Amino acid sequence: MMGPSHALSGAAVWLAGSWALDHFGGYAQSPLAVTIGATVCAGAALLPDLDLSGKVTRNQGGATVARTFGVFSLFLAEVIEKLSLGIYSITRMPRDPKRTNGHRTFTHTLPFAGLVGWGTTNLCAAYGKWAVLGVLFFMAGLALRGLFDKWAERAGWLIVTLTSGAVAFLAASHLDADRGYPLLGMAVGVGCVVHLFGDMITRSGVPLLWPVPLGARMWRMIGIPDGIAIKAGGPGEVFVLRGLFTIVSLLALLAMFFPGVLNSMHFDAAAP
Repeated sequence: MMGPSHALSGAAVWLAGSWALDHFGGYAQSPLAVTIGATVCAGAALLPDLDLSGKVTRNQGGATVARTFGVFSLFLAEVIEKLSLGIYSITRMPRDPKRTNGHRTFTHTLPFAGLVGWGTTNLCAAYGKWAVLGVLFFMAGLALRGLFDKWAERAGWLIVTLTSGAVAFLAASHLDADRGYPLLGMAVGVGCVVHLFGDMITRSGVPLLWPVPLGARMWRMIGIPDGIAIKAGGPGEVFVLRGLFTIVSLLALLAMFFPGVLNSMHFDAAAP
């Protein structure tokens, strides 16, 4: 899927999950906490594509996420791409094809999602609000780049960076430490997993079960049959999936914070 679809799917899953926790588990969150969680999850839903690098010195190419902070994020993507390729090369089996890039390898696995989620949780627990500020800054930038891709492209990476900094500072200064910190790591991990499932419905698939070998291959791509796969950037993704994610997000927000609106809508629909 394209960057905007990944980001929107992350926000939709987090909002729907927050409503489920509130409705079935009695775990209520403030509007700020829900907004922060949805923003972080939306940003993390772009994180696995940091393994697609571009031209660092020209500030060109790469995935949507790699261009978020200009040459800085492009350089980070270059490092992650080479690291992912190294992991692939070291762990591949004879039937796994040789590769010249690391896209859709290590960062597109469940261990990666678990690692960054666990790492985020422990980082915030160890270093407090300074770590939270850094996580929010980075993830807010990715979310802005994904959810508002046209605006971000026009505004440029410097405006996106400054906006991310302002969002992170305002959010961190009001975040409830007892409930906000643990959820940040969960939001990062969930966002990465959402990305994996988003890529699984495209033709390329992802090595979801690595490092468990499947037959004679370690890096077997798992996805749905090509006949029903979503074409990246096609009408099925742009109109159907993004429309669905938007509806889910709006319904979840209404159910959590404006239940009266949903009740009146249900009443009106049921009226003769």
